[in-house]
Amino acid sequence: MSHAVTAAPDKPLVVLNQRTIWLIFGALMASMFLSSLDQTIVGTAMPTIVGELNGVEHQGWVITAYILAIAIAMPLYGKFGDLYGRRWPFLVAVGLFVVASLGGGMAQSFEALVAWRAVQGLGGGGLMILSQAIIADIIPASDRGKYMGPMGALFGISAVAGPLLGGWLTDGPGWRWTFWINVPIGIAAWAIAYVALKLPSHRSNRPTDWGGILTMALGTTGIVLLTSWESLGNDGYDWSDPTLLGLLVGTAVVVGLFVLIENRVSEPLIPLRLFKNRTFTITTLIGLVLGMGMFSAMSMLPTFLQMSAGAGVTESGLLMLPMMAGVMLTSIVSGFAIAKTGRYKMYPVVGLAVTILGMIWLTRLEGGMSLWLFGAMIFVLGAGMGLIMQTIVLAVQNSVDPHELGTATSSNNFFREIGAAVGTAAFTTVFTSRLGDNLADVFSGLPAGSVPAGGGSGLTPQIVEQLPEPLRSGVVDAFADSLAPAFWYLVPLVVVGLVLALFLKEVTLSNEAGMVARGEAVVEGSGAPEGDAEVVVTADAAAGSDGPDDRDRTDILDR
Repeated sequence: MSHAVTAAPDKPLVVLNQRTIWLIFGALMASMFLSSLDQTIVGTAMPTIVGELNGVEHQGWVITAYILAIAIAMPLYGKFGDLYGRRWPFLVAVGLFVVASLGGGMAQSFEALVAWRAVQGLGGGGLMILSQAIIADIIPASDRGKYMGPMGALFGISAVAGPLLGGWLTDGPGWRWTFWINVPIGIAAWAIAYVALKLPSHRSNRPTDWGGILTMALGTTGIVLLTSWESLGNDGYDWSDPTLLGLLVGTAVVVGLFVLIENRVSEPLIPLRLFKNRTFTITTLIGLVLGMGMFSAMSMLPTFLQMSAGAGVTESGLLMLPMMAGVMLTSIVSGFAIAKTGRYKMYPVVGLAVTILGMIWLTRLEGGMSLWLFGAMIFVLGAGMGLIMQTIVLAVQNSVDPHELGTATSSNNFFREIGAAVGTAAFTTVFTSRLGDNLADVFSGLPAGSVPAGGGSGLTPQIVEQLPEPLRSGVVDAFADSLAPAFWYLVPLVVVGLVLALFLKEVTLSNEAGMVARGEAVVEGSGAPEGDAEVVVTADAAAGSDGPDDRDRTDILDR
């Protein structure tokens, strides 16, 4: 299969020089900071938020709604970016994120907060996917490792700043500012992107895969609802319950329809032929299992610190610093090493092994433990994750047709986010069900007046601190005893990822940026194609080959 792309005579080519690349990269960094900050800023404020809005038993939905919306939005942004260009979808994503941040800060009920978090996810999904695709558009895979370092540092900085800022705002002006602070940052990011992202836009007469969009959204939602069944207030998985049974059957039918539709339409939302590509399949499965483990672990650690270790809101943010230091260190070092050597397989293999060790160590969490020991545990976890996340995206983008950079990137990330949504929902279900039983034991036999309002659902760190002994110690132990064993459920998933990584085959990194390969740009000094020049892209990788031909995906032929 090949694609012939001739530059339109009325559309000047983008000239990629170092100044243009850094200008576009700077705009992406500003917007990526906005999205990554919001994934962590709410974490330290979570116990206070759900306690005030009486949603402790359903707190996983504040995270799950965001991740679910990101998962649904990702394939849309990836596909539409490939078809119509990435500039306007990117600006829409920033705008959605800003509006949702304003609404989230004004939420007066737990349900309203979850709804606004979902809208935030619709914007956040675009920010992440389009940023990754645009970087692949302007920077060759062989040089992209140099930029992975600053990207890793950005995620590390935002991951550090998020918990710290979230804690400071919660202790100071209030948790609502953890949402409102995104508004001025988002407006600035939108303005920078509007000026700097001078990317080509184009029309497409290809049909929209409405059936795929609908069944993807319904199937994704059904999967998450099934895994969140207990956290939605249901008493276990009673398969005689017609609602639960109907949800299971309906989800299975919708997923089957999605597969059928994607195999029949001419322009599928997620082309299933991508799975014929060995690199795409392996990295996608790694992302799936990593998402199930990584986000689950990160989502509940601040809660543990506040409720079990007796840390304040701001202090719990500070105590997450070692994890982010691990992510920053290994992502920066591995990025520069990949750019220098062109080899990348060893990093996800080592990273997954280190992540397994970190998760096993986290099963030893207990109330009142040494915070130095806790810091060492999460540093190991972060170091493992830093070796994996950017590397598998690079591997995917390097193995597919340049015309499908957005679709392949979003499809790969989609399955990672599905894993994150399912993993977080399942993990919080295990945690909250154990917590409910443990708290019931703590409060059993106490006079009605001595039990906190709302029982366990109304607990906040401040209320826990004010409880008399031995009631306070009982609550602290209940949180620790509920969280630590739950990590054992994640270890087998990451082991599967490690085994998959051993079968990952390295493909020589391309020396050509995506827009150059598609005939939309030229590198300064190389000269633009003459009038009848044609860019021919051989798509063996997209068709499923992982052999030597993959190494020369793009040839420029001057007729």
